[in-house]
Amino acid sequence: MTTNPAVEKIASNPKYKELVRKRSSFAWFLTLCVLVVYYGFICVIAYAPSFLGTPISEGGIATIGFPIGVAVIVFAIITAFVYVSRANGEFDNLTKQLIEESK
Repeated sequence: MTTNPAVEKIASNPKYKELVRKRSSFAWFLTLCVLVVYYGFICVIAYAPSFLGTPISEGGIATIGFPIGVAVIVFAIITAFVYVSRANGEFDNLTKQLIEESK
């Protein structure tokens, strides 16, 4: 099986290895953060439902579970924004450098 020389050139470039390492480790870190938050919320639902059912204010209808649930959703949105920001900055710069060096 023959491989494309351009692919070999890029794959052997230290910047490519740096890009793959940084992108993978960052993606795994954010994945772990999201999983901890989501499963933490599910564990609270499963093991401490009365906590989430506690009213925010005396005589109020809204419970503490509502803002916590909203926070989980907001956390997911922020996490996506953080990844896209870094991908559009640092990761795109490394990709452009790789493209320039492979010409």
